[in-house]
Formats: sequence, C-alpha cells, structure tokens
Amino acid sequence: MVDRPRRRYGLVMADEHHKTEELKIVQADREATEREAARSAVDEDEVAQHERRADKARYLREKLEEREDSERRLDE
Repeated sequence: MVDRPRRRYGLVMADEHHKTEELKIVQADREATEREAARSAVDEDEVAQHERRADKARYLREKLEEREDSERRLDE
C-alpha cells in the first residue's frame, strides 16, 4: 500500500521530465529563429525586437535546464 504513491509520483516525474525536454527544444528553436530574423532585419528597431525575443528564449531554455537538473536530483 505504501509503494503505490511512489509509483504514481515516479510516473508523474517521468512525464514532467519529457515535457521539460520538449519545452527546452522549443525554446532552443525559438532562439535560433529569432537570431536569424535579427540578422536579416532591415531596421534597428526590428533587430532589437528579435534580439530581445532570442534573449527571452535563451533565458527560458536555461531555466528549463535548471528544472531538468532539479528533477534529475529528485530522481536520485
């Protein structure tokens, strides 16, 4: 009886790990897309906007990496 909640928790953690990995990939793709858009932008305002978006995507990806590390430590 005591073992059941652990199994359920383990499944939830595994699902969250996959979700975290998928979100990290999405943010890496967004960063790359925005960096490319900044390189091909025609005016300074547009360049700045794409750079801000790329920076935000990088920040979110880094936070997801921190979350992934935290999840890994919980699994140990």
